[in-house]
Amino acid sequence: MSGNKPKIIGLIPARMASSRFPGKPMAKIAGIPMIGHVYLRCAMSGLLDDLYVATCDREIYDYILSIGGKAVMTKDSHERASDRCAEALQKVEESTGKKADIMAMIQGDEPMIRPQMIDEAIKPLLEDNGYVIANLMTELKTKEEHANPNRVKVVVDRCGSAMYFSREPIPSWKKGAESVPMLNQTGIIMFRRDFLFKYMAMEQTPLEQIESVDMLRVLENGYKIKMVMTEDTTVGVDTPEDLVVASEAMEKDDLYPMYADKRQR
Repeated sequence: MSGNKPKIIGLIPARMASSRFPGKPMAKIAGIPMIGHVYLRCAMSGLLDDLYVATCDREIYDYILSIGGKAVMTKDSHERASDRCAEALQKVEESTGKKADIMAMIQGDEPMIRPQMIDEAIKPLLEDNGYVIANLMTELKTKEEHANPNRVKVVVDRCGSAMYFSREPIPSWKKGAESVPMLNQTGIIMFRRDFLFKYMAMEQTPLEQIESVDMLRVLENGYKIKMVMTEDTTVGVDTPEDLVVASEAMEKDDLYPMYADKRQR
């Protein structure tokens, strides 16, 4: 790593052409577009040296600049968030003349994200040079959430490394189990910079394509993924119904008043 303190760049991938919820990043929650909530809350992290939204949409780009944020325009052909972030990181490095040590990829559909969640996910990479990638995870509370294909489930070993990811409910409830560990991968993933580009050079793998989960490419190529449990909960927005839930939660949120003046009028 460069210098004493690693340089950590946060990137939030966002695009308007969501198949399940078109226009999602600009959907308003308490008067602020969802991508604005994510950006402004991530900016509260004490460990990020810089933060950008990576997007192929001028509407998102212009909005982020209008609230004093930073954004990078990317190609509109990317299918994976990691592809978009890798292109954005290269552009940031070219424009600043400085390389990052760690890239924090933060999904733009987690409007209730808390800055300490970012710090929790970064911590393993700061404390152990053996880790090249870390994911944050939360506990699912109900069987309905466990069965929801929009939630990416993960099972871990006794050392906290990921064993498998799926949109199916894993582990299984069969054979009369009264309870099983129900763990959900959140949209916060930390890459060491050099491993990010190594990952991008890998071909998509069979299980990655079957499950539609990027992180399986890492496991199928023999690398470990450190999973970090957080006690904080978020509201992932995949559908208009989820937006209603997030809007109700935002009314009681303690961070929202800190940036409520960013409401669009």
